[in-house]
Amino acid sequence: MESYTIGQAARLLGVSVDTARRWADAERFPTRREGTRRMVDGPDLAAFCVEAAQEGGDAEDAPYTSAPNAFPGIVTAVKLGTVDAQVEIQAGPHRIVSLLTREAVEELGLEVGARAVARVKSTSVFIDRV
Repeated sequence: MESYTIGQAARLLGVSVDTARRWADAERFPTRREGTRRMVDGPDLAAFCVEAAQEGGDAEDAPYTSAPNAFPGIVTAVKLGTVDAQVEIQAGPHRIVSLLTREAVEELGLEVGARAVARVKSTSVFIDRV
């Protein structure tokens, strides 16, 4: 299972480190200590990303930015079929769903809580494991 520092979580959430710390202090998502570092488990962060995105907010005020056509985020759901698969990524305020082969999902090791980048080209979405 992948884990993230508060700084990494902040980048994935598209907020400042101070905001992520305040949310953790308010127990909006669970953290644990690894030495002197506060860590967030991937599945817990994924669940919070979905919750935070559903709360909404004005997209114009969203601090999240990304390179053109690349949306770094966190995997929030993986649905495996016999041959195909569906992967959902929360990239800041954006929920991105991609259909790809089950083999690709398994080779990339995509699971809830993993960092990934959705790359969009026209109507195609490609997923890179980070």
